[in-house]
Amino acid sequence: MSKESGVLRAWEATLRKTQAAKKRANSLFGTTSVAHADDDDDNNNDDNDNSGSGTSEIYHAEKVLPNGDYYTGQWSDSFPHGQGKYLWTDGCMYVGEWFRGKTMGKGRFSWPSGATYEGEFKSGYMDGTGTYTGSNGDTYKGQWIMNLKHGHGVKNFVNGDCYEGEWRRGLQEGIGRYQWKSGNHYVGEWKNGEICGKGTFVWTNGNRYDGYWEDGLPKGNGTFKWPDGSFYVGNWSKDPCERNGTYYPSGSSPEANLEWDPQDVYNFDLSECRICPGEKVSILPSQKKLAVWRSSKSGDGFRPRRMSVDGRVSVGAESRTKMWDVDGDESSGFARRNSMASRDLEDDLLGLHIDDARGNPGLPMKVPRKAKRQGETISKGHKNYELMLNLQLGIRHSVGRPAPAASLDLKPSAFDPKEKVWTRFPPEGSKYTPPHQSCEFRWKDYCPLVFRTLRKLFNVDPADYMISICGNDALRELSSPGKSGSFFYLTNDDRYMIKTIKKAETKVLLRMLPAYYNHFRAFENTLVTKFYGLHCVKLTGPIQKKVRFIIMGNLMCTEYSIHRRYDLKGSSLGRTTDKSETEIDDTTILKDLDLNFIFRLQKSWFQEFCRQIDRDCEFLEQERIMDYSLLVGLHFKEISPTGDLIPSQSRTPTIGDSQDEGAPARLSRADMDQILLDPSRWASIKLGLNMPARVEKTVRQSGYEYQILGEPTGEYYEVVMFFGIIDILQDYDISKKIEHAYKSIQYDPTSISAVDPRQYSRRFRDFIFHIFAQDT
Repeated sequence: MSKESGVLRAWEATLRKTQAAKKRANSLFGTTSVAHADDDDDNNNDDNDNSGSGTSEIYHAEKVLPNGDYYTGQWSDSFPHGQGKYLWTDGCMYVGEWFRGKTMGKGRFSWPSGATYEGEFKSGYMDGTGTYTGSNGDTYKGQWIMNLKHGHGVKNFVNGDCYEGEWRRGLQEGIGRYQWKSGNHYVGEWKNGEICGKGTFVWTNGNRYDGYWEDGLPKGNGTFKWPDGSFYVGNWSKDPCERNGTYYPSGSSPEANLEWDPQDVYNFDLSECRICPGEKVSILPSQKKLAVWRSSKSGDGFRPRRMSVDGRVSVGAESRTKMWDVDGDESSGFARRNSMASRDLEDDLLGLHIDDARGNPGLPMKVPRKAKRQGETISKGHKNYELMLNLQLGIRHSVGRPAPAASLDLKPSAFDPKEKVWTRFPPEGSKYTPPHQSCEFRWKDYCPLVFRTLRKLFNVDPADYMISICGNDALRELSSPGKSGSFFYLTNDDRYMIKTIKKAETKVLLRMLPAYYNHFRAFENTLVTKFYGLHCVKLTGPIQKKVRFIIMGNLMCTEYSIHRRYDLKGSSLGRTTDKSETEIDDTTILKDLDLNFIFRLQKSWFQEFCRQIDRDCEFLEQERIMDYSLLVGLHFKEISPTGDLIPSQSRTPTIGDSQDEGAPARLSRADMDQILLDPSRWASIKLGLNMPARVEKTVRQSGYEYQILGEPTGEYYEVVMFFGIIDILQDYDISKKIEHAYKSIQYDPTSISAVDPRQYSRRFRDFIFHIFAQDT
């Protein structure tokens, strides 16, 4: 799955966020709620009766709102319903069909810039078949889903270029044909708005290239043909060092094209063939809010609802505003709400009380206290200061050492455990090493070509990598080692974690390295830990100490604050934190028996998650690995000023939120529109990274404290999730077999961590598929 596939999962899941309106002719893909404010409780009762009937009369109305908005058209039960025109004060206008306050059906939306969209709408989104004409003259005619070009469509650019083919999430993706004004054209595969994959480029002079592309340029196997029948075939790359091929002249003109250079294709032939960028829409139709009013057929006055700029209800000391959902087409949704007491409804909507699973009032969940920055800075005088200097000198030498461009297809010899490079670092320096202030040491690189290629596969820039680890900023040592006795060091920018490992773990990694490499090549969304380098420092002199260490990616390196962290294995023996509630902070690693949530992923994400967990566990089982765990980090999106977690159904709602008790989890309308307006955010969301999701609180029944998973309570929280599989260097060796035999005598064999890799994999998967669920 591609880099941007993470946001594809968010987008597709949001697209299908509700199937509740199955009886409606058109499915609802979004929510544009229009609420009304009630003057008093007596009025509430009248309105409830009307709402419950669901058969209000449709009549023509003309409204001028206090904010200057204007509506004229059909009206029913306080909402635009039928044909109507709405004009916003900023100049935007919609003319077309409405359904209970939402643009639904065929219509025309125009922007003050002159841009227009004419076609089908669903719940405020451009959705269906429609034509968009931009203010610059570009036109697109085709399929849309949730404001994005998605499906088959034709776009004519104002400069004369034209694209016809498949679209995905607003960009060309799939099979398509792009024709430039000059007459040159490309037919083939696209990805994320660029030529990528297999395709054919034809120039007006008759030349053509058939082969593979990457980022809009020939990359990989391909053939360049001339009209006279001569051709060049080989491996293409913009970097001449990676390019090789053979020229075959035609029988009719053997001397032709002998002076031709493949670099000409990059420098000249394709230099003028640029893909036109799309026009950025200033505001999407789904972002346009309706002014809210009270109305009646008899022409009573209306009072606009007070709203803050972000769409939240304003609550005064003397009066509160009640919000009603109009997403459902059946009266049952209104009947449920009308049966609730007014105060209870207000408290639920405003998050003033929270009930636990047994229906008794409980204290709100709080975020753990914020801890100071993790780790102790290794400065001069620290016991490991010289070791840090040695490590930084060695990595600078390894990464900066000139090397030929590496192909992703490595020879078996590159994975040989004997493939290692020793370098001596005397304090005075040498022909290959700089002078330094540390003691003399020797540096070992294990399988340097493999890890260099892995860093390339992980899109790690060598310069950035060196700056993170070897820059002016010191490393930070975590306060205490883990059970294994390993020490952990963090780079100052938190991007990389350095872990000291034992000789046995080094052997395990070298043994599994070919399978590890192939696994990452096959599944770029694998959740397995990324390793960037394996090294050893050997101090010379009387001590002769060897320190082996691995460089890994830090899963929790993010701009979000991580409020809770879990290390989950699926076993119960000893799987709880040894800290009291008051000692737990946001850096505390909680364990299986501390878990009180079910993680709910949107449908497409959950399906991909299950597939990837299966693939990763099969890989680890084949390599005889056990004792690994899933590290999970949670960032809670809704937190009160006092540190309470705000459940999603208790959050003060905004226009576009659904208040149905069974409403599915999804990106909020504001989040969704922000992603649609800023495509650069798409690539930041992928499986296990920056994933919007919901968690459902669970409680363990009294007397079942060691129950590995509690009962769901129906209390949900909006989160951003980070997760990945860690600690993958423990094989089922003799020490683990002895541990298994010894503990099996004392404890339930199914509760202990040290079990056979096949059993471990099966138990781990069963547990993970219980604590992760599809949000339906």
